[in-house]
Amino acid sequence: MLDDGERLLLLAKAHHLVTGEHAPVLATMQDIIDGGAQAQDALARIAEASPAEAVIDSSEVRWLAPLPRPVQIRDFGCFMDHFRNARARIQGIPVDQVELPAVQLERPLYYVANRLSVTGHGTDVHWPRYSTLRDYELEFACVLGRGGIDIAVADAESHIFGYTIFNDFSARDTQLEEIATGLGLSKSKDFADSNVLGPWIVTADEIDDPYRLRMTARINGEEVSRGSSAEMHHTFADMIAFASTSTRLHAGEVLCSGTVPTGCGFEHGRFLESGDIVELEVTGLGVLRNRVVA
Repeated sequence: MLDDGERLLLLAKAHHLVTGEHAPVLATMQDIIDGGAQAQDALARIAEASPAEAVIDSSEVRWLAPLPRPVQIRDFGCFMDHFRNARARIQGIPVDQVELPAVQLERPLYYVANRLSVTGHGTDVHWPRYSTLRDYELEFACVLGRGGIDIAVADAESHIFGYTIFNDFSARDTQLEEIATGLGLSKSKDFADSNVLGPWIVTADEIDDPYRLRMTARINGEEVSRGSSAEMHHTFADMIAFASTSTRLHAGEVLCSGTVPTGCGFEHGRFLESGDIVELEVTGLGVLRNRVVA
C-alpha cells in the first residue's frame, strides 16, 4: 500500500524485479504472517525499492479481505457502554439504570464467528431474506502473528501482527429471537459475507497506540457513529490471554474488539435500507466501505 492506499505495490512482481527470484513467503497474507522475520525482511527490501513496474492504481483492483479465510475469528465484547445502550433500548429504561452482569466486566467474553463467511472492502453484502432489521457494527480487530497457549497478559501484545477494521453485520430481528432462547447467536450473525475485514492490515509497529484511535461510521456519507478505542474496558492483551486459557491460539487468528458505543444502528434506532453505503473509518487503519443489498 502506497500513498494511503491510492496506489498498491504488487509484492510478488516487485520481489521478482528486485531480486530476480520468486518469493513463496509473500504469496498470501497468511504466508507473510507465518513467514515471520524472513517475510518482514523481504517486505522491507522491496518496499524500499518499489519498482514502478510493480505499482498500480488501487482503482484497478477488486478488493478481497486481507485474510479471505482466517484461521479463526473471535468477536469479543470490550466496550461496556455499547451493551448498556443496547440493554437500555431493549428494556425501555434509562442507560444509567442498566446493570451489566459482573462476569461481563471481569472477562472479555466472545463468540466464535463464521471464518468461512468473510468478505472485504468494496463488496456488496446481500442481506438474508429472513431479516428486515439490517445493522452494521463499528469494530476493529487485531491479527495474531504468533500463537500459543496460556499466554500471559504481559506477553500478549508481542503476539499481535497488526490491526484491521471489522464490520460485524447483524440481522437484529433474528438476533432478538435468538438471545431470548439463551442458546447464543446463530443466523443473526451467520449469513453470506456477514463478516467484513479490511481494507488492509496495518502492522502493529505502524500504530503508536491502539487505544487512542477515533472510530467513525457513515451511512451514505452521513456520520451516524463516533467513538474511540480509548473506551475499551478490556484490551487486546486481555482478549489474547483469556482466549488462550487452556486453548491454543494460532498465527493468523482474528480477535475483534466488539462494537464501540453508538457504533451500530440498534443503539439509536436507525437501520439500513437496501442500497445503503456503509463506511467504517478507524484512525490509521483506513476506510472500510460496503453496500447493503436486500
